[in-house]
Amino acid sequence: MRKVLAFLVVVAVIVAGAYFWEQWNYFAPGPVAANGATETVVLIKPGEGSAAIAQQLEQAGVVENGILFRTSLRLRNQQSALKAGEYAIPSRASMADIAGILIAGHSIQHKITAAEGLTSQMIYDIVKNDPVLVGDGGPVPQEGTLLPQTYLFTRGTTRAEILERMKKAQDALFEKMWALRDTNLPYRTRRQAVTLASIVEKETALADERRHVASVFANRLHVGMKLQSDPTIIYDVTKGYPLGRGIRESELKRASPHNTYVIDGLPPSPICNPGTDSIEAVLNPPKTDDLFFVATGQGGHVFASTISEHEKNVAKWRVVERGQKQPQTPSKAPPKTPSIKLPPAKHRR
Repeated sequence: MRKVLAFLVVVAVIVAGAYFWEQWNYFAPGPVAANGATETVVLIKPGEGSAAIAQQLEQAGVVENGILFRTSLRLRNQQSALKAGEYAIPSRASMADIAGILIAGHSIQHKITAAEGLTSQMIYDIVKNDPVLVGDGGPVPQEGTLLPQTYLFTRGTTRAEILERMKKAQDALFEKMWALRDTNLPYRTRRQAVTLASIVEKETALADERRHVASVFANRLHVGMKLQSDPTIIYDVTKGYPLGRGIRESELKRASPHNTYVIDGLPPSPICNPGTDSIEAVLNPPKTDDLFFVATGQGGHVFASTISEHEKNVAKWRVVERGQKQPQTPSKAPPKTPSIKLPPAKHRR
């Protein structure tokens, strides 16, 4: 009887010792990351089992013993809970920490940024050239259908998925903002609103000017005046890339598809992908009487409601322009200021 008791005591001691040893190793700090790094990146591919994952973690140097890591998972019934993904394992992370990261699926978040004012082709090329995204992007999206912003994604995300997210983001934005738009807008469809927003986006880089610029264009559309926007000319010449020179007289007069010095109303399509601020500006422009604006030479614009005011502003701009080393074409002044009959006050916004 004493031998049996002694044997049971020995077994109990061994079991207790093994338990505490496993617990200590499971929660103890792990190996230091190689080369003084703060973390080690490990890629767990879809379909890999706990044995392959444990071996990979050991080879990566984030656990000292892959078999012990797998055993610890089995003891906790977590061997099937590990998720595929790309993980940044902190230096000296314990096996418990690593298991928690893989179970939670906290994959590394990569990002891609589509800036406001880029064309769909430009954004497509950014997505195409991203080294982390995979797969083909499909056809270039229609101009003006993407929402510029920064998008987070995990490794394995396809290029087509990112482009679709950009489309859905714009759809969601319009779903939210369209119902809150001004009811007296001179454009009736979402596509028309995006088209004008794309022009506003290219006309000014100042966020606090966008709504004022939008009001000028809305006023012009209300009274049947041409928009006369330089960026619409540039779009037909360079497809949205910087012109690198002033606009030529022949380009102002050329009947190209988007040239708003020649065509009436809005061009047939957007000239870029506008950001949220520009879209909001054209959906709710402020009430003004302004029909003109011209560059100040200091990064902004000055606005006017009459042709005489505008001519004075243009004259001031010409003085600034002559004093610059690199002459620039003003944003809203045709080479020869036309004689424009102003609409009756009741038609002005």
